[in-house]
Amino acid sequence: MIVGIFEAAMLICFAASWPFNLVKAYRARTNVGTSILFMSIVLLGYVCGIINKLVSDDINYVLAFYILDLLLVTIGVLIYLRNMRIDSAKIHTP
Repeated sequence: MIVGIFEAAMLICFAASWPFNLVKAYRARTNVGTSILFMSIVLLGYVCGIINKLVSDDINYVLAFYILDLLLVTIGVLIYLRNMRIDSAKIHTP
């Protein structure tokens, strides 16, 4: 049980930090300083954590935090795609 608490605490800390990143990226309207590779690796990590919970038959409340974090990073990727379009429009505007 104690392991689940620390795993959940780790995921809660990550979930608490992502909104700051999302707001900053949204307001910046650019991908300068943003790494899609980093976000892809983080997404893969959360997917692996979810798969681990499912295949190990260790489905508990911690799974909800994995899903929340996965959702937050997915929003970050969507903002990245939006900002990529904005950056592209800036380049093509005379």
